[in-house]
Amino acid sequence: MWEKIFEKIKEYETIVIARHIGVDPDAMASQIALKESIEATFPEKKVYAVGQGSCKFTYLGHLERLENVDYQKTLLMVLDTPDKRRVDIDNIDLYHYKIKIDHHPFVEEFCDIEVIEENSSSTCQLITEFLIATPLVKTKAMMEKLLQGIVSDTNRFMFQNSKSSTFHLVGKMIEDFDLDLPSLYAPLYLRPLKEVRLQGYIEQNMTVTENKVAYIYITEEIINQFKTDASAAGNMINNFNYIEEVLVWITISEDKKNDIFKISMRSRGPIINKVAEKYHGGGHALASGARVKTKEEANQLLEELESVCKEFLKEEVVE
Repeated sequence: MWEKIFEKIKEYETIVIARHIGVDPDAMASQIALKESIEATFPEKKVYAVGQGSCKFTYLGHLERLENVDYQKTLLMVLDTPDKRRVDIDNIDLYHYKIKIDHHPFVEEFCDIEVIEENSSSTCQLITEFLIATPLVKTKAMMEKLLQGIVSDTNRFMFQNSKSSTFHLVGKMIEDFDLDLPSLYAPLYLRPLKEVRLQGYIEQNMTVTENKVAYIYITEEIINQFKTDASAAGNMINNFNYIEEVLVWITISEDKKNDIFKISMRSRGPIINKVAEKYHGGGHALASGARVKTKEEANQLLEELESVCKEFLKEEVVE
């Protein structure tokens, strides 16, 4: 399959690389590294990495706006996105040919070629495997980005998606490209004091239900109080992984600018992505996100997660 995708890349003079709404390091690193590799291999091609960026991830590179693109002569590559409605791009149906490379559970088929490896740690792992398997140019700078994406999506290799294949690949990346792992960790985990203080606020004020669901609403007032933004709480969701009394934890952040509530969810057992899919979101079984328009919808989501955890705890007792 990798060879077939490489041949398609050779075929098109213009290539657009997109990913899901709500950028994260895995999505953006895979975009930027693939763009740089294609440009280095085929300097005559026009390659765009697109979507709404985040100042938090500028160390990975910069995204672009599309200008004067003839969709019927353009290849679209969609990374890290299981369903069409979550692709952060307009006019997706107008592209002449579409390729998806993703590691989320299958939701829908919307591309001409689809590579879906649910057992892969990250889309960055898949892009690394793609580069290694084909004549595409590979540089140290590209591999640094890809490794940062792998580290981020595995939460420093602590998630279940860290398989032996992940460690084997990372070892090869470090050895072949002389990568310095500690220096690559720094931009991923260095945080401003205001976010550390917001984390302390969340720890002090989260609600924990009888069925081990922890949640907190981060209102615009709280965001302004700590001088952060609507994405800050979601970015630190993995910091609450090991609270003994909690199975599922959720941050619900008010985003007045876009008139939505951003919801980040994690789990230590109960399957949560099916709930997320009902609320304009999705993701992995134990790590998902959603976006809703009203607090009432957010409350409904919490009620569904409460039921999921209740059933999970009943099954634990039976076992």
